[in-house]
This record gives sequence, C-alpha cells and structure tokens, in this order.
Amino acid sequence: MQLYYPFSPYQGRREVVIPSGDELMGFGLVKLGKGDSHEDFSGDFETVMVILGGTADITAGEAEFPGLGVRPDVFSGRATVVYVGPGTPYRIGARTGLEVALCRVRTGGRFAPFVVGPQEVRAVHRGTQLWQREVCDLIVENGEGRVGRVVVGETSGVPGQWSSFPPHRHECHRPPQETALEEIYHFRVAPAGRFGVQLLYTADWSMSEAFIVRNGDTVRIPRGYHPVAAPPGVTLYYLWFLAGEHGRQMIPRDDPAFAGL
Repeated sequence: MQLYYPFSPYQGRREVVIPSGDELMGFGLVKLGKGDSHEDFSGDFETVMVILGGTADITAGEAEFPGLGVRPDVFSGRATVVYVGPGTPYRIGARTGLEVALCRVRTGGRFAPFVVGPQEVRAVHRGTQLWQREVCDLIVENGEGRVGRVVVGETSGVPGQWSSFPPHRHECHRPPQETALEEIYHFRVAPAGRFGVQLLYTADWSMSEAFIVRNGDTVRIPRGYHPVAAPPGVTLYYLWFLAGEHGRQMIPRDDPAFAGL
C-alpha cells in the first residue's frame, strides 16, 4: 500500500489518494482561477470540501451556498467546509483564485448537504512543553446524525515542536480502550520551501517509516502510531480526516512507551 504521496503542481482537479476495490478513503484537490468551475458527482462517497484558500460558490444537488471562504490560505484563518452526501451532483465555482481539498469516504445512506463556517469551527490548544498545537474540529461531534463515516479537522503546530504527540494510534476496535479508524494527512508548510517529518510505526515495528513532508504532500495512515515533527522556523499545518467500519467514535491509544509525559 502506498503511504506517501508527494505534491505535484496542478490546475483543475487532481486525484491524490485513489481508492480501489472497497477501500474507504480517497483524497483530491481542486485548484481554479477566478471565474473557473469544476463539476462532479459524489457517487458512493460522501465528500467534505475544505476551502484551503479563496472564495467559492458551491451547489450540491438543489442546495446553493454562495460566497463561501474568507481565508487566503490555511495559515490565515479558519476553514469553511461544505458537506456533500453520496449520490449528489455538485459544482464548485471560483469567485477568486481558489483551492479546495476533497475528503472522500465511501458510505451508504442519504445525507443532506450543509456548511460549517469559520465561526462554527471548534478550536482548542493541545499539548504542553515541546508538543503544542491548535486543533480545529471541522466535522466531528457536529456531524453526528448528519454524515455517514467521515471525521474531519485541521491542525497547526508550533515551529520546532512535535504534533500528534504523544504518539497515538487508532487501529484496533476494542472500545472503550481504542477504536479502529484509517486516516489521511495533507500537509502545508510555511515557509513553503521548508519541510516537516511524519513518522509511522507499529507496536511490533513491522512498520517503521519516516517521511520528509513538504508543502502539498499527503500521507495515508492505515494503522500505527503517527507523530509529526516541525523543525525550528517551520509552521506545519495538516488537514486530517478519518473513517472506519465501526462508527465515528475516536478513542486513540497512546504509545505506552511515552506514558507519564
């Protein structure tokens, strides 16, 4: 299974993580110039559009959502999000230069489209010492009964510090100790020419990977602990979304090797 997806320059629609067979998760990007548009059909997937930067007019089925998005980039404010259920045609129109992330999860059922605006985003400061970050819940608890499987958020770390730390996993379904959820991280780096580090490892070390992540890279996390580190002078942002076969409850398990921090 491919885990690391490096950025490639693009315009229009770019498929990054392409689900095969009955895989749950896919990820894509849409980049449009002012006045351009993109149309598609969600098919078997619920789709969460996260406006990374710019302003859009979005339609989903019969619903119309004009003038969405206030931030120029992911480092300059909180997100605007549009949820589109499976089996729904949609259109993205760009009022300005625009970039949108498409977080796609295979699911059943019928769900009405809705918007989460910046004022509705729940932001919390997490961590201490050298592992501090701001975590923004986009569709988490507010998605109960309104979505199928997807859970979505954003994290912005402090330069020179760790994130997704202490290391945690969510690979075994044994509530209330842990739930099983796959995840995808999509990174942005400021300044753009610098980098961060993504680690992936399992308790038995059968998986032990380290990736240098640059601006626009994506990492797939099917299992294992997955901490992130930013060098000094680097602000590391990542969009994250999760899905699993057993519901949307998130119960991560910290690596016991780091107990007591």
